[in-house]
This record gives sequence, structure tokens and C-alpha cells, in this order.
Amino acid sequence: MNTQTHQAAIILPIPTHARYLKFDLIDGASPASIRTALKKLMPRIDGKTVLLGVAAPVAVALCKTIEGLRAFPQSLRLNDEHNAQTAALWIWLRGGERGDLLSTSLSLVQLVHKAFVLRQTLDGFAHHKNRDLTGYEDGTENPKGKAALHAAILDDPTRIGMHGSSFVAVQQWSHEMSRFNAMKKPAQDRAIGRERISNDELVDAPKSAHTKRTEQESFSPPAFVVRRSMPWAEGLNGGLLFVAFGHSFDAFEVQWRRMLGLDDGIKDALFQFSQPMSHDYFWCPPMCDGQIDFRALGI
Repeated sequence: MNTQTHQAAIILPIPTHARYLKFDLIDGASPASIRTALKKLMPRIDGKTVLLGVAAPVAVALCKTIEGLRAFPQSLRLNDEHNAQTAALWIWLRGGERGDLLSTSLSLVQLVHKAFVLRQTLDGFAHHKNRDLTGYEDGTENPKGKAALHAAILDDPTRIGMHGSSFVAVQQWSHEMSRFNAMKKPAQDRAIGRERISNDELVDAPKSAHTKRTEQESFSPPAFVVRRSMPWAEGLNGGLLFVAFGHSFDAFEVQWRRMLGLDDGIKDALFQFSQPMSHDYFWCPPMCDGQIDFRALGI
């Protein structure tokens, strides 16, 4: 039996709690040490409660080419000067108990410590089921069912080790809640393009509204992604850990360019009260017979 499929968390609803681990390669880490670390991870990555993303530096270090995997373009980064180094690994832990996520984090860090160093730990949580800290529902326009699989998962059975994989764009957004709260509700609704309580899209939303900037059907070809974003909070700061899966980075990238106003000079109104702190691209390997499939990396 040799059944390839995707990591299930890509399509599953968001969990109650999450933890995101971002790792860098240790300077001078040998290909052998990287392969050993990844092999140790294999039994722990079930794709459902523990999802793994691999970034370009890992493929480069192993002298492998993952078609479609690249670093986040420097020209499209914002407010990222202190975090511009491309990360190596990203692990998304999902569950119902924060204590369990901590225990899992400790064990995973120990497994890979000879090749990877933990750069960041960030906790996420569900807020009023699926709402951002601003109170607006997130991911309303996510494709469903087969359309979600088509948008998020690479479907090519001829590509062993790639079929069933996905590409994920990850951005940590920080909300200036005092600025958002100072806006009158109609202005908040116009910035998002939806009425907060009903979640109905505004018929007369301005071109700068987030819904207009990211309207997936308005691109040619349509730019569908599957969003699995969750709020985060540390002390008095908070925001959204934006997570968008696609069968390539292209759909995310055309949306992001339009949000920046690079196509028509109109910037997304989100920038009035929120800014991205970091930008990362990762490749999420497929599963094969219940285990993470690293064949494309030569493992």
C-alpha cells in the first residue's frame, strides 16, 4: 500500500487552541544532521494535530529542488526588518488543551535541536468560534468541499512525494486596537467590507475595503486559498496569525499585491489599524501511509 494524501489540518476547521513553532537552521548544520532531525520528526507529524511546513533553506541545504517553493519576496515584505531571515521549519500544533500543546512543543524542540533552533513560539486561539479580535468573521469566503481541496492541495499523482502537498503563506499581523476602537462602527465596516454582526457584505463597500482587495473571483485566474487563521495575544498586544494554504503561492501573492496597492494604487484599508510583523512561505509535505512523506527531500 502506498497512499499519498494531504496533511488533514489544512482542510479541518480551526481548533480551540493552537501553538506555532518557527525554527531556523543552526549555522553550519550538516545535511546529515538535518536529515536525522527530520527523520526523528516523522513519527510525530500526523498532519492532523501536528502539521509541518518546510522552508526553502532546508531544501537548499539538502541540495534538493521543491518546485514552487521559494522565499517570501523581499520586495513584498512590510515592517519585517528584524525578522527578514527566512525561517527553516514551521510547526502548527492543534488541540483543546494549552498544557498538552506545551508538552508537545518541548518534545519536538528536543527532537530537532541538533539541526534547528527555535526562533518563535506563538499561541493562537479560537475567538467566538471563528472571529478576529476586531469581531469580524475570518475566512468567510473559504472554498468548501472539493473546491477547498482543489485550491489548497497539489493534485498530481505522477509527482511522487509532491502529490498531496501544499504551500502555505504565514503572516503575523499586529492590531492597533486603540486605533481600531477609535473608529466609528460604519468606518470599521467599510474598512472590512462587511457588517460586523450579520457578516453581510456591504453592497457599497469602497474599493479599499478588505473584501474588495481580496475578492478571490475577481482575479484572472481566480485566486482561491484556504485560510486557517487564528487570533493571538501576548500581554496587551494581539492580532491575527494569518495562514493561507494553496496548491502554489500564486493565489496568495496576487491578493497580497493588490492589498499593497501595487496594481491600482489603492491600499487595503486594513493597514489603517493592522500591520504584518513577519512574512513566511513554507511547503507542507504530503502524508503517505499515515506518515509525513519526505521523499521529495531525499529522505
